[in-house]
Amino acid sequence: MEIPEVQYARNGDVALAYQVLGEGPIDLVFLPAFINNVEIVWESPQYSRFLRRLASFSRLIFMDRRGTGLSDRFSPADLPPLEVLMDDLAVVLDAAGSEHTALFGYSDSGCLCAMFAATHPDRVSALVLYAVAAAGVATEDFPWQWSPDEWDDYFRDLASGWGTRAYADKVVPWFQPSLADDERHKAWWARFMRQAASPNSVEAIERIWHLIDIRPILPTIQVPTLVLHRTDDQVEYVQAGRDVAERIPGARFIELAGGDDAPWAGDQETVLDEVEQFLTGKRHMPEIDRVLATVLFTDIVGSTKKAAALGDGRWGELLTLHHERVRAELERFRGREIATAGDGFLATFDGPARAVLCGQAIAEAVHDLGIEVRAGAHTGEIELDGDDVRGIAVHIGARVGALAEPSEVLVSSTVKDLVAGSGLSFEDAGEHELKGVPDRWHLYRVVSEQS
Repeated sequence: MEIPEVQYARNGDVALAYQVLGEGPIDLVFLPAFINNVEIVWESPQYSRFLRRLASFSRLIFMDRRGTGLSDRFSPADLPPLEVLMDDLAVVLDAAGSEHTALFGYSDSGCLCAMFAATHPDRVSALVLYAVAAAGVATEDFPWQWSPDEWDDYFRDLASGWGTRAYADKVVPWFQPSLADDERHKAWWARFMRQAASPNSVEAIERIWHLIDIRPILPTIQVPTLVLHRTDDQVEYVQAGRDVAERIPGARFIELAGGDDAPWAGDQETVLDEVEQFLTGKRHMPEIDRVLATVLFTDIVGSTKKAAALGDGRWGELLTLHHERVRAELERFRGREIATAGDGFLATFDGPARAVLCGQAIAEAVHDLGIEVRAGAHTGEIELDGDDVRGIAVHIGARVGALAEPSEVLVSSTVKDLVAGSGLSFEDAGEHELKGVPDRWHLYRVVSEQS
C-alpha cells in the first residue's frame, strides 16, 4: 500500500507535516483527535480505509498538528494558544493551495475546527464535528464532561503508562471498544502512541484542551454544520454532542449507534455515508468484489517483551529488517501485502500452497535476527474493498494465526484439503474454538515443504 507523500509547511520556525490525497471536487481537511502521525496511521487497516474513503469524494488534506507526529513538538511550559493552532491550519491550507475547504474534526480537534470556521467563514465551506464536547471540565451548567479529579487521574495514568502495551490494553476498550479484543490493533496503538507523541508532549497537548470552553463562539458559526456522536461513547458523552449542535445555528445532529470515540473505528461506513452525503449531496455506492483467496497472518512471537528489552531504537531497527525480509518472501511467493500493524503482516494469495510455503519461508528468513514468527492461513471468500480485505475468512485466518506456536505455520482444514499433491505434509493440531467465529475448527500444523 502506497503511503501519500509527506510535505511540510512552516509557520515561522515551526514545521508542520501534512499529506494531500484524492482528486475529488471539494477540499476537505480531516483533523484527528489529540495525537497523530501521518505515516504510522497507514499501518492500521481501519484508519487507512477510512482516509481513502474520504479521499474518494474529496481532495483530502491530512495533517499532524503542532506538538504531534512528524510536526515540530512544543514544551509543556510553552503551550500555544488556540489562535496559533488556527494559524497553523491556515498555513497548511495555503501550502496545499486550498482557498475554500470543508473541515472535519473530532474530539478536541473539533473545537479547533469550530473556532476556525467561526473566525474564517470565507475559507470554510462546511463543518463536520464528531464526538466533540464544547468544554473540557464539568461544571454545574455543563455536567457532560470529566471532573477535575477525573482529569488528574487521567494525567497520572498517562504519565506512567504512555506508549506501553499495558496502557494500550487499558485505553483501547475505552477509546475504541469495537477493537478491544483485537490484539494486533492494541499492539499497533501502543506503537502509534510512541510515534505520535512523547509522554511530556502528549500531556502538554491534553492540557491545552482540558480547560477549553468554546461555547461562546458556537452561535457565531455561519457555515453548514453536521454534528455526529455515538450513543455509548464513554470518552465524550453524547449529551455533549447534542449541546454542541443546539448552540450552532442550523446545525444537523445525528446520533449513531455504538461506543467508539474514533470515527474510523467500529461502523465507519455509517459515519462516512453521512459525511459524504452532507458534503456532496450524494450517497456512497460501495464497490465490493468477492473473490476466493488465501489469507496469511504473521507476527513476531513475544514482541512486547523483545521491544522492552531492546529499547525503541534497536527494536525499530529490528522491525525494519523483519519487514524487509517478510516483503521479500511475499514477492517471491506472489503474495499481496494488505496491512501491517506493529510487527504483524496480513497478506493474500491466489493459491493456498504458496501462502503456506511463504509462511514457512518467512519463519526461516527471520530466524537469524534472533526472533521467531508464527503464521496462520485460511482459504475462503473475501471482500475486496479498495486496498483492504474483509469478511469472515479474514477473521478466521487471524484467529488461526494467533494459535500458532513459535516458528509454526498453522492452517485450517480448508487449506490442508486444497493443497493435496503439493508435497506439503501436516500434523493434526486438533479442534479449536476460534473467538468470534461459529463452530469448532479442525487445524493442522505444517511439518514439511515441497523439495
